Amino acid sequence: MPKISKRHVLAGLLISGLLAGCSATTPLNALADSGPFSVSNDQYGAGPRNGVDVYTPARANRRPVIVFFYGGSWDSGNKRNYRFVAAALAERGYVVVVPDYRVYPEVRFAGFMQDSAQAVAWTKRNAGRFGGDAARVFVMGHSAGAHIAAMLSLDEQWLKAVGLNARRDIAGLIGVAGPYDFLPLRSNRLKEIFSGDNPRTQPINFVDGGEPPSLLLHGGQDTTVEPGNTTRLANKLRAKGNQSTAIIYPNVGHVQIIGAFAPLLKGLAPVVDDVDRFVRSHSGKRTAS
Repeated sequence: MPKISKRHVLAGLLISGLLAGCSATTPLNALADSGPFSVSNDQYGAGPRNGVDVYTPARANRRPVIVFFYGGSWDSGNKRNYRFVAAALAERGYVVVVPDYRVYPEVRFAGFMQDSAQAVAWTKRNAGRFGGDAARVFVMGHSAGAHIAAMLSLDEQWLKAVGLNARRDIAGLIGVAGPYDFLPLRSNRLKEIFSGDNPRTQPINFVDGGEPPSLLLHGGQDTTVEPGNTTRLANKLRAKGNQSTAIIYPNVGHVQIIGAFAPLLKGLAPVVDDVDRFVRSHSGKRTAS
């Protein structure tokens, strides 16, 4: 049995309520209240769950943009709980957009996909207002949010509906502990959300070649989303000629991997460094230092 460190215990205590939408992340967000960035609130749609928080680095000018979709089993979550993730990335010089989106039972698949596509389209239109570069927009997510980000990147129908092309308009996909190949469904709740075992809800089924480059991160001790989701998708992407990097962090679980974005828990896994390296490597010569 792997040794459990005090840092792992702290991560569990602070993040255990994350996917249930409670305030377990308050200590992490409190530490991210200040930094070399500003936070703006806006709307990409008219509904109460169509808001966005935008984190803008100081003196930002044509910086790469990361749209981060949080997790929550497609039935919960709130953008305010993820300030610690956005702050860590903004401190590396990226403009970070964190949208809310409708969840079950208000919507099922594909309502949250439609909202997320609208959020990306809004980001492309408005990136320049916040010092971002609309030509370098990355989509990123954790857990259910990683599923959403992957679907936007691999299944062209979602961005096509808002006038975008995934292969042209997405600079890269960053998935953290994502479910990409999770049939058959065993949960009755998931069966309701996805209308049963529908293969068109699985990102892995849309890999065809020519997709955006991807970085897929997972914890080796994840018992919520089986790590094979990441390795299978990465293998299929590479088999079709795509650039895809998969990193499995040993002794890290499903919530610990997202907690590692906070400075207090960064020793759990070098997630911020790995994301930073990936974005810089796919951002061209104009990437800010």
